[in-house]
Amino acid sequence: MIEIIETIQPYIEGTWALPWILVGFIVTFLLSHIFNEKKVNKLMKKIALVLLYVFVPLLFFRILLGIDFNENEISFTILCFAILAFYYIITYLYAKYKAKKMDLKEEKGHYIKTVLTNQGRSSAFVGGAMLIITTWREFVIIYMIIGAIFLFAIIPYILSYLHKKEIKDKSSKINALPWYLRIFPWYLLSFAIAAIIIHGMTGITPKSLGDIGIIFTFFTGLTIPAALYYVGSGIHPRDLKLSELKKLIGIGKNKKEDDHWIWVRHIFILTVIITPIITSIIFVPLLLFETIPKEWFAVIIINSILPITSTNMFLIPYGIDKKSTAHAVAWTTLVCVPIVVALITIFGTSLT
Repeated sequence: MIEIIETIQPYIEGTWALPWILVGFIVTFLLSHIFNEKKVNKLMKKIALVLLYVFVPLLFFRILLGIDFNENEISFTILCFAILAFYYIITYLYAKYKAKKMDLKEEKGHYIKTVLTNQGRSSAFVGGAMLIITTWREFVIIYMIIGAIFLFAIIPYILSYLHKKEIKDKSSKINALPWYLRIFPWYLLSFAIAAIIIHGMTGITPKSLGDIGIIFTFFTGLTIPAALYYVGSGIHPRDLKLSELKKLIGIGKNKKEDDHWIWVRHIFILTVIITPIITSIIFVPLLLFETIPKEWFAVIIINSILPITSTNMFLIPYGIDKKSTAHAVAWTTLVCVPIVVALITIFGTSLT
C-alpha cells in the first residue's frame, strides 16, 4: 500500500493536479443538468466547508511541520501584512475618488464599502493552487492566513465602524459573518503555530514519522486536487454572456437598471488591472536587483491577480451591494483563473 501511495503522490501535488480545475468544471456542469442545480451548489458549499476546516488546516500543519520558521519567514509575514494593508488603502482612496467623480451622495457610503470589500481575494481555493509548487508552500500559507485575517476580521470591523457612522441607532450591532467564518483565520493560525512549535522543539517532520508520515502526507495532499476541483465547479458557462460582457466594458445599452455595471466595472478594473500593475511596478525591480527571493515574488504577484472571493456575499448586511458583488465575483473568476493557472505554470518553471 505504501508503494502505491508513493507512486500516486507526485500526481496529486505537482502541476499534474491542475487539470482538476477542468474536471470540476465539466462534472459540475453535467451534474447540474442531471440534477437540480441548487442541490448541486448546496452540496459543493458543504464540501467547501469540509475542505476549509479539515483538509486545509491539516495540510498547513503537515507542510509547516517540515519547515524551520526563521527570519526569512518572519520577514515575509511582515511584508504580507504591509502588502494587504496597502491594497486596502489604495482601494479606499480609489473608491473615494470614483464616488466624488460620479457625484454620489446618498449612495457614497454604499459604493465605498462595496469597492473596499471586493478587494478581498479567493486565496483559500484559487490561491491554494500555488501549493502544487513545493518551494512556494510556506509563503503561500503565510499569505493565505494573513489574507484570511484581513477578510474575516479586519475588514468586517472596518465595515462595522463605517456602518455605525451612517446609521442613527449607534447601539445596533451587526454580526453578518457566521461564527465559523469569524473564527476561521484564528483556527488556521492555531494549526500553523502548533506545527511551528512542535517542529522547533522536537525537530519532527512528516518524513521522520515513517509509514504514518507517508499516509498523512498522502491524505493531506488530496486537499490540492479537491480544492482545484472546487474552483472548476464554481465556473458557470451561463455567466459568460455577451450582453453582460458589453455592459462590463461599457458598450451595452445605458439602462437605469444597469447602473450597477459602472460599479462592477470599477471593481473589475481595480482588482484585475490596477492592483496587479501597481504590484508589478513595485516588485519586478526588486526581483531584478535580487532584493527579494524568487519565491516571494511569485507568490505576491499571483496573489495580486486572484479573483474576488464569493465569501464577500456574507458581508451584505454591512451595506455592500449584492448585485454588483455577485457580478464582480463571477467575472473576475472567469478572467483571473486562467491567468493564475498560466502564471503558476510559467513561474513554477522559471522561478523555482
